[in-house]
Parts: sequence; C-alpha cells; structure tokens
Amino acid sequence: MKVKSTIYAIVIMLLGCNSDQKNEEVVSQNNIDKESKTSLIDYVNPLMGTDSAFDLSNGNTYPAIATPWGMNFWTPMTSKMGDGWTYKYDENTIRGIKQTHQPSPWINDYAAFSFMAITGDLKYKEEERASWFSHKAEIVKPNHYKVYLADYDIVAEVSPTERAAHFRFTFPEAKQSYIMLDAFFKGSMVKIIPEERKIIGYCRNNSGGVPDNFHNYFVAQFDKDFEVNHTWGDEWKLLENSLENKGEHVGAIIGFKTKKGEKVHIKVASSFISPEQAQLNLNREIGTDTFEQTKIKAKQAWEKELNRIKIEDDNVDNIKTFYSCLYRVLLFPRKFYEFNEKNEILHYSPYNGKVLPGYMFTDNGFWDTFRAVFPFFNMMYPELNGKIMKGLANTYKESGWLPEWASPGHRDCMIGSNSAPIIADAFLKGIPDIDTETLFEAILKNATTSEGRPLSNGNEIRSVGREGIDYYNKLGYVPYDVKINENAARTLEYAYADFTIAKMAEKLGKKEVANTFYKRSQNYKNLFDPSTKLMRGKNVDGSFQTPFNPLKWGDAFTEGNSLHYTWSVFHDIEGLIQLMGGKTEFEKQLDNVFEMPPEFDASYYGFTIHEIREMQIVNMGNYAHGNQPIQHMIYLYNYANVPYKTQEKIREVLTKLYSATPDGYCGDEDNGQTSAWYVFSALGFYPVTPGVDQYVIGSPLFKKATITLENGNEFIISASNNSKQNVYVQSASLNNVVYNNSYLNFDTIQQGGELNFMMEKVPNKDWANTDEAVPYSLSKVK
Repeated sequence: MKVKSTIYAIVIMLLGCNSDQKNEEVVSQNNIDKESKTSLIDYVNPLMGTDSAFDLSNGNTYPAIATPWGMNFWTPMTSKMGDGWTYKYDENTIRGIKQTHQPSPWINDYAAFSFMAITGDLKYKEEERASWFSHKAEIVKPNHYKVYLADYDIVAEVSPTERAAHFRFTFPEAKQSYIMLDAFFKGSMVKIIPEERKIIGYCRNNSGGVPDNFHNYFVAQFDKDFEVNHTWGDEWKLLENSLENKGEHVGAIIGFKTKKGEKVHIKVASSFISPEQAQLNLNREIGTDTFEQTKIKAKQAWEKELNRIKIEDDNVDNIKTFYSCLYRVLLFPRKFYEFNEKNEILHYSPYNGKVLPGYMFTDNGFWDTFRAVFPFFNMMYPELNGKIMKGLANTYKESGWLPEWASPGHRDCMIGSNSAPIIADAFLKGIPDIDTETLFEAILKNATTSEGRPLSNGNEIRSVGREGIDYYNKLGYVPYDVKINENAARTLEYAYADFTIAKMAEKLGKKEVANTFYKRSQNYKNLFDPSTKLMRGKNVDGSFQTPFNPLKWGDAFTEGNSLHYTWSVFHDIEGLIQLMGGKTEFEKQLDNVFEMPPEFDASYYGFTIHEIREMQIVNMGNYAHGNQPIQHMIYLYNYANVPYKTQEKIREVLTKLYSATPDGYCGDEDNGQTSAWYVFSALGFYPVTPGVDQYVIGSPLFKKATITLENGNEFIISASNNSKQNVYVQSASLNNVVYNNSYLNFDTIQQGGELNFMMEKVPNKDWANTDEAVPYSLSKVK
C-alpha cells in the first residue's frame, strides 16, 4: 500500500542511553505527556521473522518486548519450555510470557522464567494451562505486548524497562483467578511472601556458558492481596498452601477472586548479582510508576533511537521494513551490567562467577555482527561502542580470551577470529575510552596461540582463539586433511582478521607487528585455485583437496560453499581480481553466482540444512543472502568498475527478500546482522571492509534519509527521481560538488552534509567506472 505522505518526526529530548545511570533512570512526567507527531515505533513490527522453523527460517526471531540493548527481554511463549523456537507465528496457544535472553534458537535461552494468568479450575502444567489466542487480538510493539487469552477471558499485557517489566492482567468476574510464576527447569527456587504481596526466587536454566554459581534472582511485586498460595515442585507436584519450594523445576501460584474488568499489576525485576540487587533494580526502574507510565517510557526510549534516522518517502511498506530492521539492530548485544546502591557500574561475570566493577555486554556472535552491526555502532553510537569495548576488555581480563560467541559466557559456536575486526575498527574510527593496551594484547593472543582455552562440559571451547593456528602461522593456511573442519573458511577469516590487526598496529606505531600481519593477510592467496578461479581447501603437502565440488556446502567452508566464500577477501578485492585474471573475469564470476541454477551438494550435512533451502527458493541462483558469508558480495561489482550491477541487485534484494511481515527475512536474522545489511543498504551504502574508513555505495531505497549523528551533525542522503523502477545512479553530488566515486568516507558522514543521487531506470555505465573511483583494496596501496 502506498500513501502520499512525508514521514517525519519531532525528536523528543529524553533521557536515553548516552551517559550511564542518567540515561537509565526516571523520565519526568513532562516528557511522558509529550508525544511526537509521528511515532516511528508504530512502523516497527516485532513479528517480522517469527514465521520460522528448524527446516526453513524466515528470520528465526521472536517478538522481543524490550528497551534498546536491555538486560532483559520479554516474549510470549507458544512453544514448550526449552524450545529455541519459543514463539512460532503459526501456533495457536500461549502458555506464558517469559523473561528471555535468547540471542538465537541455535544458542537457545538462559535465565528464563514466565508468568501466566488463568481463571476457573487450577491448571498450572504448561501444556494444560496454555490458552488459545489469535493474532487478530494481539498487539505487538517493542514497548508493549498485549494478548487476549481466550480460554480464560483475560487480557495479558507487559511493558519493559532495561532490567524490569510491568505486567497488567485484566480479569473477568471469577471466583477462582490465578497468576503463576514458572521458574523453569535446571534449578529454581520460589518463595511467596503474602504480607508483602511478593514472590521472590531464582532460576538457573541455561544452555552453557555459565559458572557454577550462576543465578538469575527475581522479585515480583503485586498490587492485590493473595487469597491462595501454592507452589509446585519437581515433576509438577502441587504443594497446596505452601509458601516456598526449591528443586529442579518449581513454580509459585497465587490466587484471588476478581471482578469484571479488574486489573491486577505485577512489577518484576531481576538481577544476576543478588536478590537485593533485583529489588534495587525494581525500585529504580519502575518504583511507583503506573503501567501506562512504564509503557510510555519504553516507547520514548525507542522513539529516541528510531528518530536518529528519519525517512521521507511515499512507500510506507518500505518504511515499515526499515524501522523493523532498525529495531532488530538495536537489541543486541545486551547490557549485562547493573548499578549498585551507590550508582556504581558492576556486573556478575559469566566467565569467573565474581561480581566485579565495570561494563559487560553479551549475547552476540561476532561471526555475524562484525560485518555490519558493529560498523553501524561506530557510525551512529560511538559512546555505546566504547562501553562495549570496555566490556570486551573485562571479558579478556576475566577469562583470558576475547569472546567470539557469548551467551552469556563463552559458547562453542561458529568459527573465525572476528573480535579482531570489531576491536580494530572501533579503534581506527576513534571510539573513545578504549583500553587499547589490553585489547591489542588480546587480539595478538588470539592470533598466536590457542593453548589454555576455557572448558565447557569438559571440552575445549573451540570457537575461542583460532582453531588450527599453528598450521596457519606455519603454512599460511589451515589444512584440509588434518581433521579441522571448515578449514578454508577459517583461513580466509583469519587472513582478514590479520589485516585489521596490521591496521591497528600501524596506527599504534608498531611497525614490525604491522608488517608481520600485513604479510599474513595475504594468506588468502594460498587457497586460490587458478583452474577453477575459486577458493579451495588445501592439504598439508600443498596439494588441493580432491575431489572438489564448488557446490558442496560445509566441509572446507562454513554454512556455505566455495561460490560463497571465494569473496571473503574483504580487505583486498583488487588482489582477488588479479588472481582471477582481471576485472572482466571477476565480473563474470560474480555474474555466474546469480545466473546459475540453485544447485547444491548437501552431503557433508547428510540433509538439506535450512540455509541451503533458503538459497534455493528465492530464484537468485546460488546467491545465499539468508546467510552471512555472501552478504557483501553484491557490492563487489563496484571494484570491477560496473557499479550499476551493484545498484540493480541491491535494489532487488531490498525489495524482494525483506518485508515487515512474519516471513519477512530470507534466512537467519542473527543478532541484527541481516537487519543491519538492510539498514545500511536502504540508506545507500555498506561497510564491505570494517577496519577501513570507507563505505561502498549501492542504490538508496528512499527519497530522503536524514541521519543525526552522535556529534550533533546531520548527514542527509537524498535520491531525486527515486522510484521502484529508477534504481540506477545517474549522477551524484556531495555538498553540491559532483561526486564520481563508488565509495563514501567515514569522516565525510561524521562531518555532516548532503549526498544527493539522481536516479534513473536506465543505468549510467559511465558513473564511477574508473580505477580511481573504486573503493579501498590492500593491493592498491601496498
């Protein structure tokens, strides 16, 4: 649907996430009474991507009811306790609304507990208490979830703060009304305190990555007297008229009579530090606020961030998709720190189990997010990213390693050494207050040894450090025949990480270190097979793996094949072009990925994994946008002097593979990465090479976008004559000066100004088609 309206918004000057405790405390009543003329939060659909399953992902998301980067999220549960796909759009019953910290269904959840309300005969087992619901009677916004529990004639609602939440249950007239707190399995405790109208306790459920003393302490404050007090113990054993229970899986039930339309409220908060800290979090973040005040404050927190980028266009569907993606970018990594009674920042360490001062963030897989999420933070949120960097330094001090996948502590998932580009890019872009000495020591350790890795369930966490590092540093690659899976992918990612280390070392004045790692960054060349012009696994003796099928997923590569990973030379596309025999041949190889049939070899996995199926069904050949390794590939046409092909295909992906609907992604969303691709690309540019001060230009989706930077400057991207058909850049100007480069500098954006594109439906093959107009490559400067 299209309407002719200009989208704009008045920025509400609120407390947000700029400066520690100030940003995370109470907003004044005056601000609560102010509403923007256009509420951007109304364009956000948290259900985008929820129509997913194990065998086919349309995002693998759940509706996260949260504030930006909040310590706790809340979400309705349509699936059983422990199911990573906790909310499936096509399921019809809800069994509770839970506090969740899940970053991905493949990683699963930790520290979860839930609330559910019922009427009539007592039903507390999760299958029995589940109620039918309809999306027609469901409101889902980042700041507010509301659903009608049809079996009980109850309306359930929740609105979040960073470490707390406010529930409201509207009951019918009933002699038997109940609210239950399910503290979940893997160790839990509940205690009902009727005289204080409270339930306190803890849950310990996790999926790994926690010390032995891990607890999530919670406190729930009700506004109605309890007439019934029950608990249940292990194996769902009901203990009537009991106030306390502890075991593998326990829960609490409180009951009362209700009148028609009676509203019962619960203010709930939690802490990884102590029960006392949980109460402090509740007092500080909700206190005496009403439900409506909590809801409006959460809305204001989102409006503040969403208004940092204002879109003007007449395609409302695209605007909805943009802000729905931006919402996902601003969820992770989550804050894993709290404020004590003196307002000092401290955190429970998921690495050594101690309570320590300073920042901590978690729930992130850097294999995904180094590509666009962290570059987005460097562009838009340097202060936040400075805090994240402090958290990374704390992780290293507390565990001896940088995280590669944290949830909440080290998790054995994915490959690579992608903490290096995240740290180097932040340092090179001037992110403030970075503990440079500690972080540089940490990335050098990653690049030189894998001894002393932490253990999980008695096994080494293989995703920490670099698997195969001794081979890599000796031979220049991780061999195919030494029982290290995904060896070619590791080699390519290590080589790029080495480039970012070299860049950081160079700026630090460490010339010898820089030279060493610049040399190692050329290791990608060791896997290039001239006979196929593709990357290929290589054996210890220097021979290439045989047989070789470029369509084979996995094996030497990670969740992709050679056609996808060949392009993972982020730092030296010119060097890859030379290996392929020049720009014409490079262009042909790019074209081939899109033009060939979506054939594949799934024999490594033994079945067709969802990433393969998602590639197969979108009619884009072997291009697999639903998974991360190839997401930068379309932008590489710029390096071959044919940027119009980038423009054409970028617009196709933006409008064909994304929408603000339950099936609106084309694969795993993954901590904001697939969303960040959309946000950047819709604006008109993308960070192909984090660690370099450039973005590569594509095809802007909107007529106008205004970016408000943290330094107060505004950068405007306008696209005259833009439309569904007019996807090609005819010409460009930067601050009213003709602009013919197919890249944009970081400092150019930070200084503010306006980049204007003139768009047409026929490509201008002369625009930005010279060798001088192409983006950075190491081979061009070394």
